[in-house]
Amino acid sequence: MTFEILLAEEAHRQFNDLKSSKSKAAIFKAVAKALRLIAENPKHPGLNTHEYSSLEGPHGVKVYEAYAQNKTPGAYRIFFCYHPPKSNKITVIAITPHP
Repeated sequence: MTFEILLAEEAHRQFNDLKSSKSKAAIFKAVAKALRLIAENPKHPGLNTHEYSSLEGPHGVKVYEAYAQNKTPGAYRIFFCYHPPKSNKITVIAITPHP
């Protein structure tokens, strides 16, 4: 099953900021690849996807964290949820560096 990726307003802004920054071209490439992998298989081993219990998605749905980068200081993460529930849509809530 392939999922349709929807970007919430904040995630859309973060994605466009990465896309337009020449200094963050490598990060953008990693994020774009991770989004492609999430659409193909959100449980892809390279994404290290796991539930992120500190956040709650729209209408209380679970939020998941996927790695866009790994073993890098400030590595980027993608936070998403299956929303609307029981559909083939994934809503990306945020694309941020790991704190």
